[in-house]
Amino acid sequence: MSLSGKDVAEIARLLDQSRFTELKLEIGDFRLRIRRDGQSGGGFADAPPPPIAAPDPAPLPVTSVPAAGEQDVPAPFLGTFFHAPRPGDPPFVEPGQKVREDTVIGIIEVMKLMNPIRAGVAGTVVAALTPNGAAVEAGQPLIRVAV
Repeated sequence: MSLSGKDVAEIARLLDQSRFTELKLEIGDFRLRIRRDGQSGGGFADAPPPPIAAPDPAPLPVTSVPAAGEQDVPAPFLGTFFHAPRPGDPPFVEPGQKVREDTVIGIIEVMKLMNPIRAGVAGTVVAALTPNGAAVEAGQPLIRVAV
């Protein structure tokens, strides 16, 4: 038995949204142990717990195809997308805000590591396309920018 990175990310996301602090999965010789508190069973450094945010109730209403002069900023890899550095903090970017190529637009959590995501284009944010706390796939649009 083997799990893909997507499988592990989904398991970690489900654990974060539950009331449980630890998950142990054993299938034959395959064993997986994930702890929310960052503690490990041996040999791994402790990590701070990730931000816990409830996903937005529904996707934001935006057409699926960018208009002329607009460009979607895609997720570079799979994980859980967050609009802000911590729950309760303002989002990195909001519609109407100008961004440059190096502007951080959000973070994607993968296996308890927080990865800043940069716009990669200059322009004005038109819409947030992915709800806060949502699982994303590589290539999935995160925000739309008028360039």
